Amino acid sequence: MPSFLKDLTPFYGTGEKNAEGKTLEQFLEDYDPYKYRTPCCTTDTVVFSYNGQPVSEDTVFKVLLVKRKNHPSIGFWALPGGFINLEENLEDTARRELEEETGVKGLAVEQFACYGDWNRDPRARVITTAYMALTEESQVKIQAGDDAADAAWCTIHADETSRKETKEYSEVTYALKAENREKEISLCAVVKKTERKGLIREKKYTVSDGGGIAVDHAAVIVQAYLLLRKRIRETGLL
Repeated sequence: MPSFLKDLTPFYGTGEKNAEGKTLEQFLEDYDPYKYRTPCCTTDTVVFSYNGQPVSEDTVFKVLLVKRKNHPSIGFWALPGGFINLEENLEDTARRELEEETGVKGLAVEQFACYGDWNRDPRARVITTAYMALTEESQVKIQAGDDAADAAWCTIHADETSRKETKEYSEVTYALKAENREKEISLCAVVKKTERKGLIREKKYTVSDGGGIAVDHAAVIVQAYLLLRKRIRETGLL
């Protein structure tokens, strides 16, 4: 099929033909991207807010959640996110989905993780790229839209409940609590962080109990929350 891109200049390499005697153009003309089943790609964004006071280790953060109004995980609370358009950069998808589902726009977003367990979505093989953002709550107005039945700021805490250490690994369990008393939201999930020790620190966050939070989003939230707290401790600055 024709090339996905109009400008092939960066992809000619040394300009030679391949083992089948094909130029780049000929190779692309014969290439079938649908020959193999391939994953779908999404983004999910963890948006934290604070109350306008200088951010410190004592700051109580809120996280922005949306209530799913369609399958899968209908009725559960989730992170704003969705599928990537073909001609769209990842960070642009994160911002677009955030605006479509919550009305929030104009925030800086940072990519911090990728979640891709094969069984994380019943619709298809879905890999998500996770982003995080931070805002003063009074600076944004939230409004549920698209496939979100509701959107809410929830006070968030992630407390360590157990820790196991071996020579090669550390395993820490966290109780994640997200609450909004006005909307009668009370979510409590359990997330386990496993990390290999040494120079290469293979790290994985897994959900033991979602507690009303969709898919693996509790793990995504905990990972972002711990990263934010770590930066506050290290810098003392927003």
